[in-house]
Amino acid sequence: MRFYETRPRHDLTYSDVFLVPSHSDVGSRLNVSLAPNDGTGAQIPIVSANMNSVTGPRLAASLARRGGLGVLPQDMHLQDLDAAIRWVKDQPVAYDTPLILRPDETVATALTKLPAVPGHGIVLHDERDRYVGCIEASRLGTALPDARLGDLLHGALTALDADDVTSARDAFRLMTDAGVDFAPVLHHGQVIGTLSRKSALRSTLYAPAVDASGRLLVAAAVGINGDVAAKAKALASAGVDVLVLDTAHGYQRGMLEAIAAVKALGLSQPIVAGNVVTADAVKALVEVGADILKVGVGPGAMCTTRMMTAVGRPQFSAVLETAEAARAAGAHVWADGGVRYPRDVALALAAGAASVMVGSWFAGTIEAPGIIVTDDDGRHYKESWGMASTKAVQERFGRLDPYELARKTLFAEGISSSRIYLDPQRPSVEDLLDMITSGVRSSFTYAGASSVDEFHERALVGIQSAAGYEEGKALPVSW
Repeated sequence: MRFYETRPRHDLTYSDVFLVPSHSDVGSRLNVSLAPNDGTGAQIPIVSANMNSVTGPRLAASLARRGGLGVLPQDMHLQDLDAAIRWVKDQPVAYDTPLILRPDETVATALTKLPAVPGHGIVLHDERDRYVGCIEASRLGTALPDARLGDLLHGALTALDADDVTSARDAFRLMTDAGVDFAPVLHHGQVIGTLSRKSALRSTLYAPAVDASGRLLVAAAVGINGDVAAKAKALASAGVDVLVLDTAHGYQRGMLEAIAAVKALGLSQPIVAGNVVTADAVKALVEVGADILKVGVGPGAMCTTRMMTAVGRPQFSAVLETAEAARAAGAHVWADGGVRYPRDVALALAAGAASVMVGSWFAGTIEAPGIIVTDDDGRHYKESWGMASTKAVQERFGRLDPYELARKTLFAEGISSSRIYLDPQRPSVEDLLDMITSGVRSSFTYAGASSVDEFHERALVGIQSAAGYEEGKALPVSW
C-alpha cells in the first residue's frame, strides 16, 4: 500500500482515508480472488466476531458455506462449544441448512426465527421426524399469528430430489421451471437441505470454506484464564479448524503464556491471538507461536473502551502498522471492528489485513443467535451487546457464587442491550456478504489487483477531510 501525495501526521480511521483508482488490467470483478491465504482455508476475507449476539452455529455454517469463517464465542460452556462445532461439521455444503419446525407450532413461533421474506422457508417434520411439507417464509406474512403451521400446507408439496440436482445452475433451472423460490432437497425421502433460487445462484459464485474432509470450517475462541491448553485440546478433538485466543488486552503476560501453552500441544490448527494495536505486540505474540493477530481496541459499535479508559487506537493506522510487522514475521492480521460499510472492509484489506472481522453488522441477520422481535412499527430486530458489558459478564461468569459475580459485574463496561434492526432488503448474512464482497471486488479492480496479496501491494490510499467523507455518501432523499 502507498499513500497518495501525502503522508499522515496522525493516526487514521477508515473515514479519514479513501482509495485512489490506478491503472487496471483486471477486466471483471468476477476475475478477482478474495481468498485471504492466511492458513485458515477461508475463501473470502470475512470473519464473524466471537460475540454471543453475532456468531452461533447457524451463522457460522452459513458464512462458511459462502467461503467465510465464523468464530464461536468463548462464553459458551465447553460442552456447548463442542456440540456447536460438531453441528456445523454435520451441515450440508451444497445446500442450505433447513429450518425445521413441527406442524403444531404456530406462525407466531415461526416468525421469531424467520421473517416473512422471499427466498426462505420452513420445513415441517412430524413427531417421528418425518418430512410432511414446506412453507415459504412469505406465506407467514399473511397468516394469523395463532395459526398452526400444518394448516398452511395446501396442494402438492414441491421438493427437489437430490439425484436430479446435478449442479447449482441445474437447481436454479428446476426451481424456475417449477415456479418456486424455495424448496427442500430430499434424498430417499429424507430432507438433506434446502435451496432457494438465490442460494443456488450463490453456489456458482462462492467457493465454500471446507476442511480436508469436505466439511464446513468453523473457528472457536477461548479466554486466557484457567487451563487454556486443555480447552484448546478439547476443541481440537471436537473438530475445530481455527483456535482464537481472545482477551481485550492481548499484549500481556497471560496471553503470551496462553499462546505458548497451546503451541506446545503441537496441534495443526492455526492460532489467532489478540487484541493488539502495535508492532511491538505483534512481534511478541508471534515469537511465542501466534499465526494470526486480531487487531483492534475500541472501534466496535458495542464497545465503550475508548470512552471509559482512553485506551485504543484509530483502526486504519492500527491495521497498517501491525500488518507490516506481521508480514515481516511471517504472520497475518485480522482487522477486528470498526467496519460500517463495504468501503471499510476494502480499506482494512488495503492496510494489509488478511481478513476483516464483522460484529454488530451481522447481529441484525436471520442467522445470528437470538429471536427476532417485532417493534410497534412492524420492524424486526435482534438484541446485541458488548462482550465486556454487564450482560456478557453475567453470562460468562454465571456459575460463580453471587458475591464473586457481583464483584466482576461492578466493573463491567460496554453496551448491554442494543436493537440491531434487520435490513428488509438484506435480512440474511448472505445478503450482506453479497453486498460486501461485491464492493470489495470492485475495489480490487480499481486498484488493478486480482488477489488479496496484489491489493496489499497496489492499493493507493489518500487522506481526506470530514467533508470529503460526507461527499462520498449517497443522498437518502431527492434534491
